[in-house]
Amino acid sequence: APTTISPQQGNDATVGIPTSTGNFDATASYLGALDESFLHCPTNADSERQRTYTPRNPYQTPSSYPTTPSLAFENPAIFEKLGTDALFFIFYYSQGTYQQYLAARELKKQSWRYHKKYMTWFQRHEEPKVTTPEYEQGTYVYFDYESGWCQRIKSDFRFEYAYLEDSLSI
Repeated sequence: APTTISPQQGNDATVGIPTSTGNFDATASYLGALDESFLHCPTNADSERQRTYTPRNPYQTPSSYPTTPSLAFENPAIFEKLGTDALFFIFYYSQGTYQQYLAARELKKQSWRYHKKYMTWFQRHEEPKVTTPEYEQGTYVYFDYESGWCQRIKSDFRFEYAYLEDSLSI
């Protein structure tokens, strides 16, 4: 049976320390580890997002080069003026940012639809030949971000509505 220790015995009950009788006390070791872990509990500040800007590729640049993103890209009206290629670039290279959201919203306004399975954008090239409640089939233009960074045509493509990203409102 494990021997218990008391504060009077002078043992600090840390993990791996024997009791005054020379026996190892597992209960005291676990409680000591638990006490030690309370010293390192997360705080509310640990869950907050970092507020300062950290560049993804922090290289030494001249002092004349901007060190923070321009506040102009916080303005949704700017995205209405950008071309499709710039919107695709922002969407794919600013993932998880407000700018990605604004780029996606503008692409959706321009009749592009995001396909969750293929993780790319599609746009009708012509009216679909087949339309059902589950899918539509026809010729689509899609943005090839992996191999060519260009728009390609896909004939006889079946766009299943289950893969349509439709949570974004415009």
